[in-house]
Amino acid sequence: MDLPVFHLDFLNNRMLIAIIAVLHVVINHGMAVGGIPLIAYLERRGLRTGDGAWDKLAFQILSVFFIVTTTIGALTGVGIWLSASLVNPYAIGSLIRVFFWTWFVEWLVFVTEVALILAYTLTWKTWIGPRKQAHVKLGVVLAIASWATMALIVSILGFMMDPGSWHSDRTLFSGMLNPLYLPQLAFRTPLAMLMAGSFGLVIVPWVTERGSQLRTEAIRTIGRWMLAWTIPCVLGGLWYIRAVPDAMANNLAVALLTQALEGWANTAIRVLMGACLVITGIALWAARWPKSIRPPVLVTPAILAIVLLGTFERVREFVRKPYAIAGYLYSNGLRVDDYPLLQRDGILTHATYTTVRRVTPDNQIAAGREVFNLACTRCHTVDGVNGIRDVLARMYGDDSAWNSEAIVGYVGAMHEIRPFMPPFPGNEAEKRALAAFLVSLQFERDVIEGAQVTGVEAPPRPTSPDPAPIFVAI
Repeated sequence: MDLPVFHLDFLNNRMLIAIIAVLHVVINHGMAVGGIPLIAYLERRGLRTGDGAWDKLAFQILSVFFIVTTTIGALTGVGIWLSASLVNPYAIGSLIRVFFWTWFVEWLVFVTEVALILAYTLTWKTWIGPRKQAHVKLGVVLAIASWATMALIVSILGFMMDPGSWHSDRTLFSGMLNPLYLPQLAFRTPLAMLMAGSFGLVIVPWVTERGSQLRTEAIRTIGRWMLAWTIPCVLGGLWYIRAVPDAMANNLAVALLTQALEGWANTAIRVLMGACLVITGIALWAARWPKSIRPPVLVTPAILAIVLLGTFERVREFVRKPYAIAGYLYSNGLRVDDYPLLQRDGILTHATYTTVRRVTPDNQIAAGREVFNLACTRCHTVDGVNGIRDVLARMYGDDSAWNSEAIVGYVGAMHEIRPFMPPFPGNEAEKRALAAFLVSLQFERDVIEGAQVTGVEAPPRPTSPDPAPIFVAI
């Protein structure tokens, strides 16, 4: 309420974060958290066997992972901060206040990780002979640092779904040791190792000769690596599923697909389980009969792993609705504790940046537009992704005029009808104004631009003999 609203009226704010975050997690899990341990394992195998071909293979895989993680991976990591700060600054601000020291330590570990991966890559060809053993140990230290960054961030992700005892004692450690922390960490760790193996299978045919003994043994070794992590991944996943609060588990059908397709949720689950079996089957094939497997088949686990991880991230983000931080902050950026005040006075009264302060008979549509901007645009657009016009058209049809009173009734009860939507935060006059604006959309197109397009006007300054200058942020 104290900050201007950033909004993308076609792409949707949620989609912006999803694209950046999923890409980052795929790279981070597959090429850093899981990738570095795999590379260190292959390097150690080369040292133990005295076969330089293994050392060369490990370095070639590292080169790919290094380039991707230090470019796209690093940019999307910063991009998560930027997009989250724009889309829901109240959520990220609240998390920073709780987890300041967690993030401080994570940044120290991250800087250490960057220094270590630079050292690990640049010294690969110079730390040879007696120093090779030290280089392998450097890889192990780097692997631990890569895992530690994820381990710290996962505590925050778990907190957003279930803060646990933090609601009562409000301490850092109760927030970090939330009920979902260890289950999610137990799932993500072997998942990252599996993803690293699937990416390794893609790279091996590009850096080895067809029919060579090295290619055969590399495929066999990586296949065994994936199989070794399969059971821990399944067990971690089951633990994580059981730890998810029941109220959030009830959102699974919509989280997997959409409201329109939630009836297909069981089919979607079977498809996802089938994808897991395909990955396991190809890993077994690679481990047992590596000579017979062809490069197109080796690409399949990586593609399916990306789809599965993307689905997992979507579900994880969606099931915690209507909250951004469970029990504390709704997904619209408004605190649960502020709702009584806002529902009494109205959100327009307490919004810093708005063109309308009070609903009147003459400004109902304009006021409703402001209410929609403040309360709804974290998740909805007008005609873009998750567009509100399409939602209303599905609900009320386009053959007859939409009924304002029906929409008023729905807005007032939407949290009970669709539990993943927050309760309406405004007063009765604002509810009717919002309904009037939504009804107007049936025949009049509208585009709601965020503050990044419209600019920001400072609130009216108080009357004083010598008023201080007001700066307008654009």
